[in-house]
Amino acid sequence: MSLVLASRADGVATLSLNRPERGNALGPDLVEALGEAFERAVAHGARLLVLRGEGRHFCTGFDLTDLESLSDGDLLLRVVRIEALLQRIHAAPVTTLAVATGRTFGAGADLFAVCDRRIAAAGASFAFPGPAFGLVLGTARLAALVGRDRAREVLLSGREMTAEAAVMAGLATAVLPPEDIAPEIARAAAEAARLDPATVAALHRRTTQAEDDADLAALVRSAARPGLKQRILDYRAQVAARRKG
Repeated sequence: MSLVLASRADGVATLSLNRPERGNALGPDLVEALGEAFERAVAHGARLLVLRGEGRHFCTGFDLTDLESLSDGDLLLRVVRIEALLQRIHAAPVTTLAVATGRTFGAGADLFAVCDRRIAAAGASFAFPGPAFGLVLGTARLAALVGRDRAREVLLSGREMTAEAAVMAGLATAVLPPEDIAPEIARAAAEAARLDPATVAALHRRTTQAEDDADLAALVRSAARPGLKQRILDYRAQVAARRKG
């Protein structure tokens, strides 16, 4: 089974995360598959890149199903590779559009946030739980998107946001019912066809406020603190306890 379903039509490349049984969580194999599919789409001349998730959720964050067998070093490498992928998509020479459905959490919310257009399907929800276990991922990009104070509020509280709240914050650019998503993608495709890849890449460079090297350094420092695995285990136990309660 392909981890990323890819299709191309009329200059639009659609990449769908295809691990619905795990909420499309980002494990190393899915990260690698998405990176390869992204590069192929760009190389084959896509003018609009659409990111979606198969099943109920867009992406529920890190895939930690094998957490018990991982070391702190394994986890560090995983989050660095996710950040590298996020930076590549953020600087893409094509227009990017993400469609969030269901839960869009953690690294999944960061994947959503790096895209130019960010459609929240009605009923979608968003959260950035990484700080709860000491990870600093994509925070400068989020602050550039929603403002410093709102970013701090979202990250420090860890609260879940509705689709409507995400639009008000600037995280999402629209909240739409399912039947309106395809027409919106068609409009985005028509607009994306106006500009050549070199121009899109230049516009992305000149309108990016986050600093990639600084973001990567902050992530590595946070992930390199001793005890990352235990912090994640503790966080997972706390979440499970809240759900039981």
